Amino acid sequence: MFAVVGRIGRAHGIRGEVSVDPRTDDPEARYAEGAELRTEPEAAGPLTVASTRWHGERLLVQFAGVADRTAAEGLRGVRLLAEIDPDARPAEPDEFYDHQLAGLRAVLVDGTDIGELNEVVHLPGHDLLAIHSPDGREILVPFVAQIVPDVDIAGGRVVIDPPDGLLDTSEPERTQP
Repeated sequence: MFAVVGRIGRAHGIRGEVSVDPRTDDPEARYAEGAELRTEPEAAGPLTVASTRWHGERLLVQFAGVADRTAAEGLRGVRLLAEIDPDARPAEPDEFYDHQLAGLRAVLVDGTDIGELNEVVHLPGHDLLAIHSPDGREILVPFVAQIVPDVDIAGGRVVIDPPDGLLDTSEPERTQP
């Protein structure tokens, strides 16, 4: 099974290095020299790690065959995937692999079903849960402990405690002038 372990950001310098937003608990192992990573989109890879270094809090990676800034910029936004054991669990108890969450039922604190979790949307600085509601809508919920207080993998559900208005889908009232 393959899991997303990072997303390529912008180029760094002129020699083909890129910044990577790691989505793994062990970036040193996942981005070790010689590691081969699949890509989404598939046409961008596979990519082989030539070197890795930290620049402050940013992970910089040089991939084999990516020799200049133009080639590096062409990789921007590409998701990096690594093969993992499907039974593997992250080291921290409040962390999850995306594949563990996809397919879980999303319910409110009172047990009301709001849909099925389709995917985790990773944005710079935060993640969102994309939930497909029974009426066909996509609901995006910030994946933070205050709003998602319980993730029960064994029970097949995530509990959502939304603030007022988060799940409100009604159209705003329009007044006539």
